[in-house]
Amino acid sequence: MPSSFRNNRLALAAAALFATPAVAATPALIDSGYSLPPGGAEPMAGPEPRALTEPADRLPPDPARYRTFGAQFRTVRTEMVALTAYMTAINAIKAERIGAFHFKKEGWFGRSTENVGVDKLTHAFNTYVLAEFLQTRIARRTGGADRNALTAALLASGLMAYSEVWDAVKPSSGWSMEDIVMNSAGALFSVARNTVPGMEEKLDFRLLLVPNSEVYSFGGRKHYAQQRYLMAVKLAGFAGLERTPLRYVELHGGYYAKDFLDEDRERGIVPKRRLFVGVGLNLQEALFPRPRTGVQRAAREALNYLQVPYTAVHVH
Repeated sequence: MPSSFRNNRLALAAAALFATPAVAATPALIDSGYSLPPGGAEPMAGPEPRALTEPADRLPPDPARYRTFGAQFRTVRTEMVALTAYMTAINAIKAERIGAFHFKKEGWFGRSTENVGVDKLTHAFNTYVLAEFLQTRIARRTGGADRNALTAALLASGLMAYSEVWDAVKPSSGWSMEDIVMNSAGALFSVARNTVPGMEEKLDFRLLLVPNSEVYSFGGRKHYAQQRYLMAVKLAGFAGLERTPLRYVELHGGYYAKDFLDEDRERGIVPKRRLFVGVGLNLQEALFPRPRTGVQRAAREALNYLQVPYTAVHVH
């Protein structure tokens, strides 16, 4: 599990950073400034010609200019540099010492694994949110160029693989192929959500952080014990239900684990794995059905990725 993402902080921040970029201003029309007097006759000189320009935010980008991976990558160079620098700084600070590159078999969701699979879903979720963030940026800056979701998924996977390299040179961890597989799964889900018609309106992949005695644990297994990952089916996204009371209803299915902390194992408590289902309140429809301000739009967007505690009933 890459240490740069153990606390989900980058993923949570990225979920709320979907802002519309500016487009460079382009000259538009030239007003000649000539007019005719009543009854015809020769044209009379009017004011000096003046150039009119359209405001930058009214000029949509041309998708044809961004057909290649390289062209799309260049639209998010700043974000990629910032994310890479963040990962480098976090991993460098936490690295006790650097050793030789090596592999580590971590397992999947077995009771004997360190985090009973919660860390694997964390990998999928973090890659998914990164891909969503980059896809939104690329789509807006290219006018929705073809294959922008695939470009974003590849870039997100690359960032997570870079973070995994740090684990591969730490003596206490190693390169985990299980992590790489889950990274790919999260990236592919983002591609599907942004290319399958109607899927974005119907299905979310979310993180639910259940408060504990510390309210929020910033690291370690206590942090993993707070995490529950779920898929939310939003009835508001289905034709015929979007104007009925059922638009406020969501159907949930997910996974979490408990009793896998070191103190639990020392006391002989067997780790527990839980699949759950439930019904939740669609807060997007309840609070921000038609967002008008930037804050409202950001809040509605964040709710695609975060499940607010105590807004659903779950049974395992």
